[in-house]
Amino acid sequence: MGTTKTKKKLLSGRLIFRRTAVIGLLLLSWQVLPSLDIISPRTLPPLSEVLARLWEIAGSGELKVHMAISLKRAFTGFTAAVIVAVPLGFLMVWSKKVHQFFNPIVQLFRNTSSLALYPIVLLIFGLGETAKFIIIFWTAAWPLLISVIDGVRAVDAIYVKAAKSMSISTAALFFRVILPSTVPYILTGLRISATRSMVALVAAEMLGASSGLGFLIFDTQHKDEIAKMYAAIIILISLGMLVNFALGQLEARLSAWKRSA
Repeated sequence: MGTTKTKKKLLSGRLIFRRTAVIGLLLLSWQVLPSLDIISPRTLPPLSEVLARLWEIAGSGELKVHMAISLKRAFTGFTAAVIVAVPLGFLMVWSKKVHQFFNPIVQLFRNTSSLALYPIVLLIFGLGETAKFIIIFWTAAWPLLISVIDGVRAVDAIYVKAAKSMSISTAALFFRVILPSTVPYILTGLRISATRSMVALVAAEMLGASSGLGFLIFDTQHKDEIAKMYAAIIILISLGMLVNFALGQLEARLSAWKRSA
């Protein structure tokens, strides 16, 4: 038993070391290659210069303003997607009438790129916050909806039959059998939706905004402030990784019962 745990710790330590080494090598290359002019510093400034610019905009409060606006937009669109997609996913499997009504719409639009629809959204709603909300909502809703539908359909029929044989109520069947079995699928859908909503956010802010991280990236590239542009990209990547990590930890906690079973 002790030997097995020791082996697992060693394997885990090696994996962490490899990942850290790869990231460290990448960062070192980012610093060295532009410094030696192997890569043009105009295209890719040294990491030290980018971090200096990051520290500057963080200290001035500029970064805080753009981050707050972007997070508000992303959270609003993502939350609306959760409120709509999760109940609709359950209803589409639970009710034949709901499925018959919404399924053609789902099949028609599930693979339609939100970026392809963005010009239409801009034409109808203009450059205001509504257009950004719709794009983020649209992008986040579909993967979550499909995950919920797949999760409900994957519930073991034996559990459902066993519950019904004990004359369990419909509400109890949902909350004690269907919902717990679907949680891993919902959490996976949330992770995908959160990641895609960040991508949609950047695209929306680049094309029609005067604030936010996407705007900051586009604006600094246009003004040839390349180091500042990379600083904004680093923040955006970090936020995406943080959200993904947080949802991953939540998924691990809520799915622990399934692994132990």
